[in-house]
Amino acid sequence: MTRARTASISVQQGWDPARLPDLSGQRIVVTGANAGLGYFMSEQLAGAGAHIVLACRNEKRADAALAALRRRVPGASVERISLDTADPASVRAAAERILSFDRVDALVENAGMVHPPRTRSTTVDGHEIVLATNLLGHFALAALTMPALERTAAIVGRARIVSMGSMASRLSGFRVDDLQLERGYTGWRAYAQSKIAVQSFGFELDRRLRAAGSGVESLVAHPGYSIGGLSPRIPGVNEPSATKRFIDTVQGVMAQSKQRGAWAAVRAVADADATGGQYWGPRFLVRGRPALNAAPHSSTDAAIAARLWAAAERYTGVPFTL
Repeated sequence: MTRARTASISVQQGWDPARLPDLSGQRIVVTGANAGLGYFMSEQLAGAGAHIVLACRNEKRADAALAALRRRVPGASVERISLDTADPASVRAAAERILSFDRVDALVENAGMVHPPRTRSTTVDGHEIVLATNLLGHFALAALTMPALERTAAIVGRARIVSMGSMASRLSGFRVDDLQLERGYTGWRAYAQSKIAVQSFGFELDRRLRAAGSGVESLVAHPGYSIGGLSPRIPGVNEPSATKRFIDTVQGVMAQSKQRGAWAAVRAVADADATGGQYWGPRFLVRGRPALNAAPHSSTDAAIAARLWAAAERYTGVPFTL
């Protein structure tokens, strides 16, 4: 799978996901890159010439993703590091590796728990597992690796953090006073609330970066309704059953493949005309080419975001100062 490389295409002129700008020389870290959206983001960015760092929890699956990338993208430059966003020790170890790189052009915080447990579960350090996996680990990772992104921005003019949100953020309230869902846990609420938190963090991070005069930008993207049964079969990466293929095909009128779902995040990373604070998603919300979307108020309220930020610092024990 190869992609033509072109000069940057502006927001006004449109964007062709099959013709990305030349990203040669850039290093991009993608968390949760061994499957789903993270894999397809990595494949597309590698096809544009970037060096991709797959930050994954499962080493066997990460190796399968590496093999698939090298098979599907001739000449792909890729490596993997270990990262479990629900484990603070793993986050710190991954951050140390990332800090050792000579440049980090983008950090795509994609890893997440999409199918929460039915009953409330906690991590080894006592935090609700969906919030820890989707937000807290990424909050700490961004804070700890910010020096690497700042170094790159100082040299090449910019670096980016892209947080992966969800259209589920439009379908739920946000209990900022009960982030750990100690009252009234459901799996759906855990997922939706964690994604509101992720988006709120991404927008607040950009506000703080701008106030600090940083060259690092923070953007948020969401994949619409992207499902595995419409996605290409890739051994070890995406292997939907015949039943899932059938069910997902029936949903095709309102859904898209994860390959296409990756487009919004890829544009947030690769488009030179994109900018911090933007919210990228499918043009028609659930599907379509990447376009600027309007974020829900729960994700953009600065007062809510300030409370979330303080809670994340407290829960992780990682101060995030700029």
